[in-house]
Amino acid sequence: MTSPETPAPETAAPGSAAREPDALDLGLPDPVRAPGLPEEVRIHEVGPRDGLQNESSLVPVEVKAEFIGRLAAAGLRTVEATSFVHPKWVPQLADAEELVPRLAGLPERHPGLRLPVLVPNERGLDRALAHHATDIAVFASATETFARRNLNRSADEAMAMFRPVVTRAAEAGVTVRGYLSMCFGDPWEGPVPVDQVVRYGVQLLEMGCAELSLGDTIGVATPGQVGALLAGFAKAGVPVGRIAVHFHDTYGQALSNTLAALREGVTTVDASAGGLGGCPYAKSATGNLATEDLVWMLHGLGVRTGVDLRALVATSGWMAGQLGRPSPSRTVQALLGAARG
Repeated sequence: MTSPETPAPETAAPGSAAREPDALDLGLPDPVRAPGLPEEVRIHEVGPRDGLQNESSLVPVEVKAEFIGRLAAAGLRTVEATSFVHPKWVPQLADAEELVPRLAGLPERHPGLRLPVLVPNERGLDRALAHHATDIAVFASATETFARRNLNRSADEAMAMFRPVVTRAAEAGVTVRGYLSMCFGDPWEGPVPVDQVVRYGVQLLEMGCAELSLGDTIGVATPGQVGALLAGFAKAGVPVGRIAVHFHDTYGQALSNTLAALREGVTTVDASAGGLGGCPYAKSATGNLATEDLVWMLHGLGVRTGVDLRALVATSGWMAGQLGRPSPSRTVQALLGAARG
């Protein structure tokens, strides 16, 4: 018998081939609560910014705006829209000033929607404030080499650069998120000591960042490392509610690392629709954790996300068509493959 919440699988007309029902038609994933997990997780969607900044071709601004609108319609309530970085450094996001006005009506249509933008310095903050940004993010490094390659200054100099950005944003009533990259491993320096990551992360929080996102930029973390790093922040007195995690799936560990973080009390997880992304300054970094794969796991664990998985999969399938290649998300592949079958 089909439950009222589960649509009945399609039946074929006599003489025609039946479409095989997909997993969602059958009421899968079957939610089974596991002990020690949060009731709800907020997904910080980074596909439009972190995902598209790594594309080799330029995505038209109208496609970006539609992508963000579709993500909001699928139930995502935090969608990182773009970056006010100099076009020389990230040409894929050079249209920020044109994109942001196109998003003006989205928060009214989707109550609770936040559209943060990344700012690299005070000039970027000026541009964001001119467009009435309510949420911004700054992007720091836990390692010296990556700071110099990505920010053209030492890790400590980068922190000094961000301090007035965070202060001015707070004075303007803007919420600030701090990203910290290379938290688990660096392609030039190797393993990153926990105390080094904690030191820079605490600096971001103390200067006024409301939330700290810990980035596994090259995807080398394992669940044991995740637990150890979160324990390091707890020992430093940082509430777990102020920490988010940002995993790349280079070695296929993003979901297991996420689960380890959830068991430690983390309730905010970064992900990218369709698994888009990487890092233009670290070539060993491959795609982000796919939002669909994350939602599949969370729904299977009985954890609420507010996301309509079918609508999200359709959005990533549409975006893959715009980019001219299939989505790397296993959930997108499975569900779209079933639909086309």
